[in-house]
Amino acid sequence: MVQIAVQKELHGAYGSFTLDVECTINQGEFVALSGKSGSGKTTLLRIIAGLQNAHGSITAWQTPWQTDTYSLPPQQRKIGFVSQDYALFTNMNLLRNLLFVANDRALASHLLDIMELQNLAHKYPHQLSGGQQQRVALARALMRRPKLLLLDEPLSALDTTMRLKLQKALLRLHKEFDLTTIMSSHDMADITTMASRLIVLDNGHIIQDGTPQQLLQPEQAQIITKNGNEILLRVGNKLVRLTL
Repeated sequence: MVQIAVQKELHGAYGSFTLDVECTINQGEFVALSGKSGSGKTTLLRIIAGLQNAHGSITAWQTPWQTDTYSLPPQQRKIGFVSQDYALFTNMNLLRNLLFVANDRALASHLLDIMELQNLAHKYPHQLSGGQQQRVALARALMRRPKLLLLDEPLSALDTTMRLKLQKALLRLHKEFDLTTIMSSHDMADITTMASRLIVLDNGHIIQDGTPQQLLQPEQAQIITKNGNEILLRVGNKLVRLTL
């Protein structure tokens, strides 16, 4: 269980506002953070990770991670964090990027298989596409065997086919590693496919908190075509192909 009660002054494109979030994330939940750009999603993830300062407190599994006078270093928080810039080591190949985190070749091989990257293990980041780099970053975050996985728009650089595969892979890893996961996303298809809970932020405040099914209106997803076990949906302004 992660208990969060934090405040931080932010300066966005539309002026200053206060990030003021109080919530409890239960063990095993897959939580999606949504909301318009600049609402505080990435900042909240970075505060939880210990990468940005804030007022208030964070307690995870009965261990204080943050108070107004104390902050547990990020490397001691048992987290995996995947940022939007991937932050891969450019002088190391894919396999070395993973083994730098933990010298566990069996785990590295397992994660490379799940991410469909085994044949690229000796390639360097500059030789990979953006989507491949994103998958490396996901695998590297799990090399820590974290209790809490933080994902900042983790599927944004992927095409539709790989996005669907990674949705399944993330759900599999979430269960296999007994993770608690918090993911920021704008994509309603990702949220409805993976998340068990949706928290919507607006100007730094929680305005909605519930299951995706409770919070998302049915008319936001429209069936365009149905062919056998495949359905083409329009979710907002995006087309999503689902296989039943």
